[in-house]
Amino acid sequence: MLRFAPSPTGDMHIGDLRVALFNYIISKQRDEPLVVRIEDTDTQRNIEGKDKEILELLALFGIEYSDVIYQSNNLRYHRAMAISLLQDKKAFNCFCTPAELDRKRELAKANKIAFRYDDTCTHLRPEETIDNENPFTIRLNRPAKAIKVTDVIKGEMDFDPQDIDSLVIMSAEKLPTYDFACAVDDMLSDISIVIRGEEHMNNTPKQIAVRDALGYDKQTEYAHLPMILNDSGKEMSKQDDGSSVKWFLEEGYLPDAIANYLILIGNKVSHEIFTLAEALEWFDLAKISRSPARFDIDRLKSINREHLRRMEPKELSRYVGFADSDIGEVAKIYLEEAGTFKELRTKIEPIFAEKVIPEMFTEAADKLRVAINSAPFFEEFDAFNSYLIKETGLKGESFSRPLRLLLTGAEHGPELADLYIHLKNYLGEIVK
Repeated sequence: MLRFAPSPTGDMHIGDLRVALFNYIISKQRDEPLVVRIEDTDTQRNIEGKDKEILELLALFGIEYSDVIYQSNNLRYHRAMAISLLQDKKAFNCFCTPAELDRKRELAKANKIAFRYDDTCTHLRPEETIDNENPFTIRLNRPAKAIKVTDVIKGEMDFDPQDIDSLVIMSAEKLPTYDFACAVDDMLSDISIVIRGEEHMNNTPKQIAVRDALGYDKQTEYAHLPMILNDSGKEMSKQDDGSSVKWFLEEGYLPDAIANYLILIGNKVSHEIFTLAEALEWFDLAKISRSPARFDIDRLKSINREHLRRMEPKELSRYVGFADSDIGEVAKIYLEEAGTFKELRTKIEPIFAEKVIPEMFTEAADKLRVAINSAPFFEEFDAFNSYLIKETGLKGESFSRPLRLLLTGAEHGPELADLYIHLKNYLGEIVK
């Protein structure tokens, strides 16, 4: 079984979507179920409705899953396993106060050494732990040996017990910490491979240490995806403009194109344009680059343009606010200068909007409007053009510029002859 484990604490990040896509692809390739685990135990940061928004986005991108699990529903298992570790003396109660720990952290920082828990509470006598009325956390005993992690993308790595430290597994409020809850939940769901971003790399040995202490001997595979960099070459964070999936959708990028790009970056592929269904046939997790991938919005726009070109005209027409194949064909012509359906709308809407004509062309535009409204139907643009010249007596820019403004609402754009083929049945509405 595989899992996608988002937190309902904000908009879905583009990196989270990449993780979801890769988990979905591998689940299909291996014929294993994929579950969505909503990690909602951080109640102070949870945002109401974000869980449903996550599920809606997964559906929009065609990511199928077998079940939705809320981490908070597993709290009884987290507590039971923490008690089990205490009983087996694989964990201990820690009465160190936050103030004491902060003081020791500052001291370590002043001495320019990494802070490590100093085992203050590991040697307490039983009566000291029972009679102590102060709040306490529960810590896992530090591992006795190095933890080995085999990663499909990054290879083998060893983590020293000192780096894993005496991990806090339950807070003073008796709520599980991230690593403990994650490790237990992966056990409960019998997860076979964990695919997630490399920002979780240091969490992995801690989670393995928890499962080892609990006697869970199933070998879980790991794949940590290299980070996505922004324009500045830094990790793309949730604070970056244009980092959320919602932003890309609102800007007019298609789900198919976004998925295409996220699968493409940092990957070795034989062709650039493909669908998620097509990627299932050839995707290989082991071929993902170990290096970070820079997010290139121009490349995404180019890919988006190609997916728009592949659409049926009537479907494309709906994306720009109409429901007519002819308007879809007009939109395809404008794809030479637009890369999203939001940009296409800014090209198509002025065609049917009230025209703003510069004063120097208003007289010519009035003549053209009268001629167009009284003109017979012409199948070809050349015949239509010749008729207007004859009827208005206009020529040169005094003819061509106001005609373009009347027909398109813009001074520049595609050849009018190309547009006329698809707009000739709407002339009365266009020049009204």
